[in-house]
Amino acid sequence: MRKQEVDHILARMLDSHSNVSDLNITVGKPFQVESSGNLTGVDFEPNFHALTPFQTEIFSLNLVNQDRRLTETLLDEGSCDSSYALAGKARFRVNIFSQSSNYSVVLRKLETKIPTIDELNLPSPFLKMAEEKNGIIFVTGSTGSGKSTSLAAVLNHINETKSCHVVTLEDPVEYEHPHKLSTFNQREMGTDFDTFASGLRAALRQAPKVILVGEMRDRETVEIGLSAAETGHLVVSTLHTNDAGQTINRILGMFNSEEENQIRIRLADTVRWIVCQRLLPKVGGGRVAAFEIMGTNLRIKDTILNGESEGKTYFEIIRDGAAFGMCTFDDYIVDRYKEGVITEDTAMAYGTRKAVIGRGLDSVKSSRGQKTTDIENLELDMNYDG
Repeated sequence: MRKQEVDHILARMLDSHSNVSDLNITVGKPFQVESSGNLTGVDFEPNFHALTPFQTEIFSLNLVNQDRRLTETLLDEGSCDSSYALAGKARFRVNIFSQSSNYSVVLRKLETKIPTIDELNLPSPFLKMAEEKNGIIFVTGSTGSGKSTSLAAVLNHINETKSCHVVTLEDPVEYEHPHKLSTFNQREMGTDFDTFASGLRAALRQAPKVILVGEMRDRETVEIGLSAAETGHLVVSTLHTNDAGQTINRILGMFNSEEENQIRIRLADTVRWIVCQRLLPKVGGGRVAAFEIMGTNLRIKDTILNGESEGKTYFEIIRDGAAFGMCTFDDYIVDRYKEGVITEDTAMAYGTRKAVIGRGLDSVKSSRGQKTTDIENLELDMNYDG
């Protein structure tokens, strides 16, 4: 298979639907794309009703393109990550992996236009994050929840408002930031550095003011990230966690129990913001982001130091900190329902605490004069003999 044939297939998949985010190539299925959160087959002439193991393997090898490091990683670990450019159309983050002795490929489309905070309609705390001078900011969520896009918007705001050196460590480079007021050096794992830990260690000698770490995957990376934040750098990174409390606990879980107190002290001193996000199906198609935002204050620092207790949980502190830009997932989701952006079913399905979501939805429906219950025609039983 020639590169022109690979490019033709990828271009055909991209053009088959609107809002394509992922391309999926799996044995036993046709070529598929994910559009607005749904997987859909793509028609070709002649048609591929079910891809064979040979076809997916040939496609995978063409994407690897005789790269020795990627080949060794794929054979040793069962999967590998790389990037691929479709000239004039798009760039992709590529993951090739083996399953049941066959190869599958998922290509995530990378946007070429740098998003802004206003265009994404991000909450106001994102502007405050871009103004931070040091410390750590975590943006967390599941794969495909838009973490990299939100961080790109924050970095773009820094690029437009500050004259500073920014070093990014990514796997792979997703958004290519032009030099504006800031100077950007974007490094790709596998090409420019071996691991996030080694890249982050080297970045400390490259005189940056801002360091983006694609993902805090292990203890060593977290430890160096904390050191960077303690020495006056602003470190922004991602984690695969669902909420702010889980983010703190995930980091603590990377260390031994005898180190826990020291790490709690370091986290309390360095954490500036933790943002968790999810993508929800939108009324009329497409998706909308929902956020939980936790900023640092004395109560948050105390809870990081001493752990959660009754009446002093991250959820309660975030809920009480609404005046300072903090918000819980549940409150944010109810607000989107109130605006008519999402449905009641979506709000209930994606909320964290169903009871809180339920009360919020009932409040909105009451303000609209809508029913909040299906129970009708209740009567007092006058003949009841107690």
